Amino acid sequence: MNSDFIPIKSLEGDLKMSHKKRDFGLTVSSKELILHKPHINYYFKLEHIISIIPYDKSALKAVTFVNSRSANREFTHVAPGSDYFRIYVQAATVHNRSGLFEIGPTDIIIPIHPSMLKVISEYIQLVGITIF
Repeated sequence: MNSDFIPIKSLEGDLKMSHKKRDFGLTVSSKELILHKPHINYYFKLEHIISIIPYDKSALKAVTFVNSRSANREFTHVAPGSDYFRIYVQAATVHNRSGLFEIGPTDIIIPIHPSMLKVISEYIQLVGITIF
């Protein structure tokens, strides 16, 4: 685990699962999904998630890090061997070393382990979002 991760500010709902790797982590509660990256956390309320769809990364080569601030996009290292998903949310909260900031619609592409995806889908259904 990376020592540059910022501790989560507070967790809405009950903690269901958390997993951190060297360059990112995911935490799921009964009310939110948190993406951890060194020096920054992204908080997504489950009720704000519009879609989670598989992302076909076969056309991509290894991507190392692209941050497009005005378009609310960020990639981390994309490599073979993981199932990636595109998550689109209507709003998010960013927590970095400068504080907390609200952002609008955001699209993220991250690898999600099948057991984590199962927990996310269980709790998304409880807030009224239909999973296909």
